[in-house]
Amino acid sequence: MDSRSHTPVTAALRLCLHTLLTGLLALVAGRAVGEGAPHAGAVVALTLVTAGVYGAGALAGRPGSAGAGAGVRAGAEARATSVRQRASMRPGTRAAALWLAVLCALWLGLLVLSPDALWVAFPLYFLQLHLLPTRWGVPAVVVTAAAAITSFVVHRQEIAPGAFIGPLLGAAVAIATVLGYDALFRESERRRELIVELVATRAELAEAERTAGTLAERERLAREIHDTLAQGLSSIQLLLRAAERTLPGDAPATAHVRAAREAAQANLAEARSFVRALTPPDLEHGSLAAALERLCARTTGPDLTVRFAVSGTPVELPTPYEVALLRTAQSALANTVRHARAGRAEITLSFMDTSVALDVVDDGRGFDPSGAPVAERGDGGFGLPAMRSRAATLGGTLSVESAPGQGTALAVTLPLAGPRRSQERAA
Repeated sequence: MDSRSHTPVTAALRLCLHTLLTGLLALVAGRAVGEGAPHAGAVVALTLVTAGVYGAGALAGRPGSAGAGAGVRAGAEARATSVRQRASMRPGTRAAALWLAVLCALWLGLLVLSPDALWVAFPLYFLQLHLLPTRWGVPAVVVTAAAAITSFVVHRQEIAPGAFIGPLLGAAVAIATVLGYDALFRESERRRELIVELVATRAELAEAERTAGTLAERERLAREIHDTLAQGLSSIQLLLRAAERTLPGDAPATAHVRAAREAAQANLAEARSFVRALTPPDLEHGSLAAALERLCARTTGPDLTVRFAVSGTPVELPTPYEVALLRTAQSALANTVRHARAGRAEITLSFMDTSVALDVVDDGRGFDPSGAPVAERGDGGFGLPAMRSRAATLGGTLSVESAPGQGTALAVTLPLAGPRRSQERAA
């Protein structure tokens, strides 16, 4: 018997079915002996054989699916499988069906000898529905009810409404009970699977939030180190270099200035290594252009083609600029995939004399920029307000052009002043 079916409710139902069948068999034997039926001895013997077969099956574990609770569970599982799976019965199921066939054959023999045996049909209904798939169980119940009605008519030599109502009503109750339990079982399984999926999704979301938080903190630290320590050390190094050039070669302070400059240079290299270690993963193994090209390749799919282009002469950009432009491209493409229903999108990275610009254009359904587009409703910090804030932090601007049904064009521009660019290259 399947240990998974050993619950208080199923155990009680199983016990009730065992008690009902045993009691009805005892009633058949008792009435045959008490009324002095012509075949009383045969009825008692056949009743004992039937009880023995049922008990042997119960002890062998086959009525684990024949018992009320376990049987319903097995029946529900069988009816939940495909038609092919139900057509090819497993060895255990075939053995249970064979046991049921022997039990029904003994009952038919008992039905021929005694009219009281028709009451045993009621527990047989449940056994048939529990052990057999629906397409076989329901016909088996109908045949059993027909056999019980025929036995009553043959033995009593009369046709009475009760002869039809009793077996048919019992069959209807059995079918409704088992099918109702099946529906509840399937609903319970669906709820259990949904709970498992929800738990898994919650774990994935928690992991995604942790990853996003880690990446955001890495970006912040890289930006802070680059904008404060690295830039400060670079300025100190330039000032010390200038001071060293103005001092005479034999001046006592020259050696100290040179040592200070070398110390500043060593610490600048260390700061740069920290910035590289904290750079977003997409920027770790190549330039911004290469990272954007990989982003376009990852986003391209059956329903969306994303192209990347570079305009102008590429120059080395500060790490905060690269991070800002990459995150803006990721956010814009995420909105395109999620909301635009576009077929094509294009990212263009443009290098100009005094600025660098990133343009993201798609042919999607667009939106009204003066309203509240879906992309601006909290989506984890990847909406247009976050892009504007990121661009404004670096002294840049973000512009959006769109209209319903006419696609969307997004452009972010960051300044690259001449002196600043020279300083960045020197750094």
